[in-house]
Amino acid sequence: MELSEDDLQLINALQVAPRVSWSDAAGILGVHATTLAARWERLRTAGAAWTTAHLIGDPKQMCLALVDVDCEMRQRAGVTAALAAIPEVVTVEEAASNRDLMLTVITPTLGRFSESVVPQFKEIPGLLKYRTALCTRLHVGGYAWRLNVLNKAQQNALKALAGPEASGSAPPAVPGAALPQSHLDLIPFLARDGRATAADIARSLGRSAATVQRQLNRVLSSQMLSFRCEIAQKYSGYPVTCQWFANVPPGQHEAAAAELRGFRNVRLAASTTGRTNFVIIMWLHSLAEVMNAELALQQRIPGMELAESVVVLSSAKRVGWMLNPDSTATGAVVPSAGVRLEA
Repeated sequence: MELSEDDLQLINALQVAPRVSWSDAAGILGVHATTLAARWERLRTAGAAWTTAHLIGDPKQMCLALVDVDCEMRQRAGVTAALAAIPEVVTVEEAASNRDLMLTVITPTLGRFSESVVPQFKEIPGLLKYRTALCTRLHVGGYAWRLNVLNKAQQNALKALAGPEASGSAPPAVPGAALPQSHLDLIPFLARDGRATAADIARSLGRSAATVQRQLNRVLSSQMLSFRCEIAQKYSGYPVTCQWFANVPPGQHEAAAAELRGFRNVRLAASTTGRTNFVIIMWLHSLAEVMNAELALQQRIPGMELAESVVVLSSAKRVGWMLNPDSTATGAVVPSAGVRLEA
């Protein structure tokens, strides 16, 4: 399967406004609404692109941990599967470095990480060792990454139509955890399809469409969910993932983050604890671009020391979605466990 320019424009539109109606999108993209709907269904069915939603926790309390894992070579597949089945482990990647797997783990609190998640690591056969770096500040997240194939006018028009569920929207001052269970029941459906309609959800839950529509409206307006549109990396034009562990002088982290926002291929930038104090993840065109990226980082952020670079060999799970070896979505989803998810 190859993605056309029209396919990429549609994905870009949903990155900006994940739940925009097909009729509204048609007016901006210059394509009939039924054509857009059919095109999106083809992309979803092929696992080339998907929309998802995840809960937002209190950003002052939530814990984002970057965990390196060593495992028995013969048991790597089993360890990977067991880790991916843990809801709080939102991303699982195989690394070409001195660690076997790299995890992104997100929990509502540090206590939840140490009391609930870590004990599960210790029960996995073949998992030999893990090392944890904790995020002290998230500067850039994958939710804001864009294909940028649409022109500025189209992007601005989509932003104007995007509701409170738009990707990258700011978290509420008080998380919306007070919603009743009847409303929380909708979240797994939105995790599997960020564009799920009230009618779709009502059929599955055995409720009336009118009731679910009211509940859905309240969930969306609460801003307790963050929506995003993802693309299989092989189709993004950036098939290589590289992660750098760096040191930035104290007091210069915000300035470094400001510079990194000017790199359009940055997927994550975070201040961390551990042997280094800053992590950067980029999607790149090729392995040859790793050196170019390092040179650009050194030039733009002179105080930064790049301690180690790690190329990702494959991703088994991204933002709760299980992936095939070719980076397309399998369709299986492990919803996140009630936290803000940005990586």
